[in-house]
Amino acid sequence: MVTTALPNIDLNGLIDHTYLKFNCTPEDVEVLCQEALTSRFHSICIPPFFVFQARNYLGVNSAVKICTVVGYPLGYNTTAAKVEEIKRGAMDGVDEFDVVANMSAIKAGDWNYVQNDIESVTMMCHLRSKKIVLTFESSELEAAEVKKIVEICEKSGVDYIKPSTGYFGETCSIEQVKFLRRIAGPSIKLKVEGKYKTKLDARQVIDAGANRIGTTTGMRLINSV
Repeated sequence: MVTTALPNIDLNGLIDHTYLKFNCTPEDVEVLCQEALTSRFHSICIPPFFVFQARNYLGVNSAVKICTVVGYPLGYNTTAAKVEEIKRGAMDGVDEFDVVANMSAIKAGDWNYVQNDIESVTMMCHLRSKKIVLTFESSELEAAEVKKIVEICEKSGVDYIKPSTGYFGETCSIEQVKFLRRIAGPSIKLKVEGKYKTKLDARQVIDAGANRIGTTTGMRLINSV
């Protein structure tokens, strides 16, 4: 059933038009940029390799933001490597960084490392006046681990949290969104990843507490019923 909480939502403006496959081509990036401009999407999310091309295509003052990934998909790069990725991405024209938490450190229970990792990448993003989305695979974590990550994100000043990279094909469920919105403070926004098929799917997720949607199916979504 369609909810009525957000009847006039600008769905297009909440979509991150995403293409992160290894076989992404310059032509794919150009199409992605053009679709995002035409459809007035919030952003495109692309591999770091193509950021410079996308910035040249969109222009410096484009309404469409450029997002790229750091530590994708499992986040077990060293903290220093992630920081350098952010520095270079900022130089190339990134507006927002989707940084993956160190899943290995989390599962090892090394919370000091996890905290330092999240604090370091958040600080570097904000020093460059960029937004950060801190991503983790919630389906592979215990509830207590998710709560600990969210707590660290709040203390570190993370802008968004995202409970799935989308790399393994998961679509964030309504239950996951409600759980995260319940445990996260108001200072943190929520971005979800998934192959949502209809506007109804998207509206339900947003009504549950999501602020943005990252998806490879953006065009199909906005053209659905």
